Amino acid sequence: IIYRLKDPRIGFITVTGVDVTDDIKLARVYVSIFREGERKTTLEVLNSAKSFVRSELSKRLRMKVIPSIEFRLDTSIEYGNKIEELLKEIEENEGKGESSS
Repeated sequence: IIYRLKDPRIGFITVTGVDVTDDIKLARVYVSIFREGERKTTLEVLNSAKSFVRSELSKRLRMKVIPSIEFRLDTSIEYGNKIEELLKEIEENEGKGESSS
């Protein structure tokens, strides 16, 4: 559905997850946006197209209630990369400490 938006301001994105409230009134769609400089604009475009996305969902899903859509940036990949960098740094520092003993 997102690829049908055909807005040139939308960069390369991946839907990484969806959380739906218990009452099915709201769906939080988490997206990973490849280019850091495009994140704000891409999120704004996606959120401005919420009604289109909801309409497309209503055509594809057989549900009494189609939830409202809210797009959010998923930063978990970046967070994981940062943790990995820190662990490598610790490992390198420990290796340097052992070799100087």
